[in-house]
Amino acid sequence: MDRRNIFKGLFSGIAGIGIVSSAKAATSGADAARVVYHLSELDRVAFALGNMSNHYEGMGGGEKVRIAFVALGPGLRPFVAANADEAFRKRLAPLEKEGLEMWACSNTLRGMKLTINDLVPGFKLADKGGVVKLAELQGQGWTYLRP
Repeated sequence: MDRRNIFKGLFSGIAGIGIVSSAKAATSGADAARVVYHLSELDRVAFALGNMSNHYEGMGGGEKVRIAFVALGPGLRPFVAANADEAFRKRLAPLEKEGLEMWACSNTLRGMKLTINDLVPGFKLADKGGVVKLAELQGQGWTYLRP
């Protein structure tokens, strides 16, 4: 067997492995689009949640798109557990099932004299602040949306 055939066979085997592993990654959500929503206006929160729901539906669900939002300023108020009525929680639940990531601005929480535990369950703390978290996610390739 000459060297060209050996390299040709080796290359074909490596290419086949690459195809199998990229197909596996695509089905596991590793190649999912990543989108972060900026929620800072109280009167836009319901609209933004609707956008997120439509986004999941339009992209084919949480395996095809990862969605996060960063809530800061007045946009965080509806997520305070004491403010979140049953209808609001029911609207949030299907988004969380899809894998919605929720981030709360530490500066806003401090200004409101609240902690992460005062929010509806599932929030992560953006400990450097909401705008810093938005910039970090954008730097990691997340698409930024501000409804």
